[in-house]
Amino acid sequence: RNTWAAAGAEADRELRAAGLAARATIFEEPDLAPDARGVFRLLVDDDPRERLYVAVGSGTVTDIARFVAHRTGREFVSLPTAPSVDAYSSIVAAMFFDGVKRSVGACPPIAIFADPAVLAAAPRPMIAAGFGDMLAKLTADADWRLGEIAQGDAYDAAIAARSVAAARACVAAADSIGAAEEAGIGALIAALVESGTCMALAGNSRPASGAEHLYAHYWEMKLYREGRPPILHGLKSGFGTIEAARLWEAVRSLPAAEARARLSACELPPREEESARIRESFGPEAGDVAAAHERFLSMGRGELRRMTGALADGWDRIAAIAASVPGPAEAASLLARAGCPTEASALGLGAEEVRLAYRDAHYLRDRFTVAKLARILGIG
Repeated sequence: RNTWAAAGAEADRELRAAGLAARATIFEEPDLAPDARGVFRLLVDDDPRERLYVAVGSGTVTDIARFVAHRTGREFVSLPTAPSVDAYSSIVAAMFFDGVKRSVGACPPIAIFADPAVLAAAPRPMIAAGFGDMLAKLTADADWRLGEIAQGDAYDAAIAARSVAAARACVAAADSIGAAEEAGIGALIAALVESGTCMALAGNSRPASGAEHLYAHYWEMKLYREGRPPILHGLKSGFGTIEAARLWEAVRSLPAAEARARLSACELPPREEESARIRESFGPEAGDVAAAHERFLSMGRGELRRMTGALADGWDRIAAIAASVPGPAEAASLLARAGCPTEASALGLGAEEVRLAYRDAHYLRDRFTVAKLARILGIG
């Protein structure tokens, strides 16, 4: 309803005036989620005619339209109404399946039409969310490089450079973004589209998503499971960036000799203990989470030694990566300048929910991030 008022009604009028057979689907749910209900609602309004989907909204509306367009063999265009997410140009849709947040293959829009005046009029928390999602690229890039060292993940330096440059453009415009000035909003939406493009080029979300996004996904799943109002994804990712930056600071402070000694002494926790932890933390979604984490659950001692050996051999590179990441105080300051909350209470999260996310969110993806590294090293 809100995005219909912001741009949908105008788009509908202009499409009809151009002689096109436009049909509008307006989601009435106040807390719309990218799940089976939203997908079914859109499919109900579909028909056998040749159609182009027009997604007028932000992340949730875009992901529902992207998913349905892809699965029905259609195309879609994006009319963003808020600079809140980097999903507009992405090739994946972030969807809930049986309570688990998953990134599934979909399709990018064939065009994006973004009006800075419309975007600048978006609610301030949505603008702040876009900045939080972009600041997260700095820790995400560090995690991507770490994954290359730890487990040979394919790292594309050219794509990574584009993603980091987009994030730094937002950092340079933090005050203008926080004031919702059109210049700052223009820089923000350009960066968000660039981030989505980087994911499309990489074929996955590595340029944009690291440990900080795992924390966000953990909270999203918990809120969804408990029927609580959602929190804007970028606000959670921005808040998670502070924790990721704190872990990188701890890595930066660890002497190389001590780091290598800890890596050499590291042992695997028993699978039964890990499985019990996953069941405790994720409840009915535990089976899907454990399946996503199987590489680490089934890791033998030989594979662990290979991984810790690679980390020890690459420690000088890891230290250099850590030095490139903003500290937690700097991250918090940048977020505050752009209007992002920097305290859990301002997000509606309790201290225990934060603690559990920091402890268990690393189970959510088959990726090696600073959260995994901190756990192996016993720091943070």
